[in-house]
Amino acid sequence: MKTPFFNCLAAALLMAAVSTDAQRMPGGAPPTPNFGGAMVKLFGDNSSFSATLDMRVKPVASEEPMQMQGKLACLEGKSRFEVDMSKITSSRIPPAAAAQMQSMGLSQMVMISRPDKSLNCLVYPNLKAYVEMPMQDADAAKSASDFKIETTELGKETVDGHPCVKNKAVVTDSQGNKHESTVWNATDLRSFPVKIEMVLPGTGESSVASTMLFKDISFSKPEAGLFDPPNDFTKYDSMMAMMQQEMMKHMGQQRPPHSP
Repeated sequence: MKTPFFNCLAAALLMAAVSTDAQRMPGGAPPTPNFGGAMVKLFGDNSSFSATLDMRVKPVASEEPMQMQGKLACLEGKSRFEVDMSKITSSRIPPAAAAQMQSMGLSQMVMISRPDKSLNCLVYPNLKAYVEMPMQDADAAKSASDFKIETTELGKETVDGHPCVKNKAVVTDSQGNKHESTVWNATDLRSFPVKIEMVLPGTGESSVASTMLFKDISFSKPEAGLFDPPNDFTKYDSMMAMMQQEMMKHMGQQRPPHSP
């Protein structure tokens, strides 16, 4: 029989897994929006910024997308994405999971990508806990000079009030692998790519279509400390280890007082 905890566990692990699949960007497959490796080339000289990021991720073989919004900060390839998981819309998340995640302190999550350390980090502020995971693709740590980009203008459009040049962008790595995307570069924002669309390849019907829309863009340099977990947070070796510990705490809180 499924309990609230296991529904919550399923949702939390699903989010970690889906975010990994959804973010298989050029240059790596971290569980965060990855702005290292080849992805850097799409941003040109805009290597440090902050923005509100609206993401839409849809398996090509499915009609149901996953949608999320969060606060993004990028600093020379490092990224930090703050998201309220209880507000993510997806048919893959159990209906009661949002309330359960909130009750267990799992709804607030910060996803940090550190290509310079070949690490990804999931931080749960309400639990004062985090999980570190190694990046699976060494290309994520490569510099922008390891890739080249070719753009072809497709037209001009307005996106979220910004006049844009719509471009086909093809990023090629040193092995000749090509990563294609459609990018809307805002002419009033230093050619910042306010919208990016790409298909993230998988096997069979597992390819994923991803759309990123950037709003409230600021070019002020984010503080370096944002890209490390707080020193007083507990580090866990895996999501499962963290969830098991939280389960024991949660069950202890719900246990009725001992009667003499």
